Amino acid sequence: MEITDIKIRKTFDDKPLKAILSVTFDDCLALHDVKIINADNRFFVVMPSRKNKDGSYKDIVHPINSDFRSKIEDKVLNAFFALDS
Repeated sequence: MEITDIKIRKTFDDKPLKAILSVTFDDCLALHDVKIINADNRFFVVMPSRKNKDGSYKDIVHPINSDFRSKIEDKVLNAFFALDS
């Protein structure tokens, strides 16, 4: 499965939440509400989630293996940092 498009929907300057974006796979599937967070001096990608009754959050969609997670994170973060270029 290949990432065919990344759209940065909104960016934030003064919060740990840095961006909300959509990722398209194989020109067939769109994944919305992916977030980029800056915490503990590092950036990471957060998958769409929902809040449970107990206040915790559960991912709605997530990569099944670490290789695919790394592929998504690399491409998403590269697209985000390219905004500054």
